[in-house]
Amino acid sequence: MLMQELVDLLNCRVILGMEFMEGLEVTACFAADLMSDVLAFAPPGSLLITGLASIQSAHTADVADLAGILYVSGKSPAEPVIALVRSQRIPLLTTELSMFEACGRLYASGLAPGVRP
Repeated sequence: MLMQELVDLLNCRVILGMEFMEGLEVTACFAADLMSDVLAFAPPGSLLITGLASIQSAHTADVADLAGILYVSGKSPAEPVIALVRSQRIPLLTTELSMFEACGRLYASGLAPGVRP
């Protein structure tokens, strides 16, 4: 699924990275607030869906080579997170949807859950 399709599907606001999203393919999604789970199980190219709008989500997305970060429940990161992610070229999105509803819509649209074996 293209990142722009995902933005439309979930009524996202792009916080940062519109210029990084052109043709960006999201291969899977991984929803968690526990970043150690993301590092252990999320495959590269996944979209991180989280309510954790702290610097840890940005570091995790970079280390795990994720396609982007989607903050749920209307959450937005502070400026230090945005500055870090800008240098990493990772799109940041937010939606008013809950984590449950965002994941449900993505799954119903055919996006695979991202879990490494």
